[in-house]
Amino acid sequence: MTDLISAQDAKTEKLTEAIASGDQQNPVAPADSGDAPTDSQPPRSGDQQLAWAPIEPAPKKKRLGLWIGLGVGALALGTAAASMILIAPGTTVAGIPVGWLTPGAAADTIQAHVADAEVTLTGAGGDTVLTGADLGAEIDATALADAAFAERPLWNVTAWMGEPVAGEITLDPATAEAALREAVPSSFEDAVDAGVVFDAAGGGYAITPSATGTAVDLDGLTAAIVDTIADGGTSLEFSGDPAEAAPAITDEDATAFATSLNTMLGSIGFYIGEERTVPVDAATASTWISVVDDGGELSVVADEASIQATIDALPAAVDRAPVNATNIVDSAGKILRTEAEGVSGRAIGDTSALASDVATKLEAGEGIFPIEVTETPFESVNLVRKIDVDLGSQTATLIENGAVVRSWAISSGKSATPTDTGNFRVYAHVREQTMKSREPDGSITETPNVPWVTYFNGDEGFHGTYWHNDFGNPRSHGCVNMPIDVARYVYEWSPVGLEVAVHY
Repeated sequence: MTDLISAQDAKTEKLTEAIASGDQQNPVAPADSGDAPTDSQPPRSGDQQLAWAPIEPAPKKKRLGLWIGLGVGALALGTAAASMILIAPGTTVAGIPVGWLTPGAAADTIQAHVADAEVTLTGAGGDTVLTGADLGAEIDATALADAAFAERPLWNVTAWMGEPVAGEITLDPATAEAALREAVPSSFEDAVDAGVVFDAAGGGYAITPSATGTAVDLDGLTAAIVDTIADGGTSLEFSGDPAEAAPAITDEDATAFATSLNTMLGSIGFYIGEERTVPVDAATASTWISVVDDGGELSVVADEASIQATIDALPAAVDRAPVNATNIVDSAGKILRTEAEGVSGRAIGDTSALASDVATKLEAGEGIFPIEVTETPFESVNLVRKIDVDLGSQTATLIENGAVVRSWAISSGKSATPTDTGNFRVYAHVREQTMKSREPDGSITETPNVPWVTYFNGDEGFHGTYWHNDFGNPRSHGCVNMPIDVARYVYEWSPVGLEVAVHY
């Protein structure tokens, strides 16, 4: 029985090969069953003759039926096996016939067909012949063959003689250009890419213009090869004459790149939060980066060593001691004016990896570099201020936190026009004005250009006096006369709301 099965397997293998070759007849000779006719068993005549079938008694006929049945079964099995491993007839991939082939054989056929295609360069090419392999022709033969088999197996008769299967054929640009340059060097003149350089005079980046060149039309050649193979051809002619070759980087490309760099220069610097704490000028930033042509694309390459020189100087620009806030308050502690804003102290953190971080950001087109700092909070200092006016001694005294700051002789109101006593608050400041005063007889006196007026009680206030120098004696119509420089000091020292005490 083992010998019988081996013989039938051999039949199946031969049948599979026959189907793959397109032989539609039955190419397989029957296996030797061991029952061939002998001299004592004459052959049967006519169309029904079976040369290997012995003439035997009835039990032998049953055995004959068994052997014949096994043979037919093996043939059917061989046909089914072939249908499971072959691609349907009439199938083409990118114009290349692959019917009756296994996926592996189909992939080899596709690859060889593309590699062996011949291109004859005419004109300047002088009838030079290059193959697809010379030009770096590429096609994903394995994937396409597998896809063709998956979509159109032999067993699916509805897929026989189907529509062509598309397949993309490309030329490797570097391989193709090298082969074409060697074949027709006179057709090549290199194009010049546009560039981007720093213009120190303009303080920004500008472009260097591009220039066109010449070359064999590679796109046209690729299309011609694809069309020829799709039409079932294996060779074609193509002009080797020079065609215009555009630069890989155009003026428009370079302009857009320069614009992005100049935009970055507008905000470049080291930031604490939203604050650009240490701006970086354009000239310095230009030493950090180089603009390079990277295979037909502009890109930035950063120099960490140049960046590090600026980072080394950051502590001097970032570190600071805290500055306390100073507030002027009244006796109740109400803030009347902030004399000095408080500023937190700060110290820059670890910068060991900062140069690398900055370089990475620059190469990505970013110019905002966050820095970490340790902050020291400020304190608030309150100054309790008030002004004391002593009409008896004709003096005004400025008091801060209970201590005398300054004291001057004044001229308050005369007996007919006295200065009111009481506790008041500064309510207005006037840099200069014309004052009108009513005399005891009812007449009005005008005094122009009275400077540094600080009002605290209706029309009574402190102001500078240029028309007399008799301080220490009452001379006014109710205001408190002071030397001009003193009046300015009071004007600037006294916020609205400052308490003023007038008494004898």
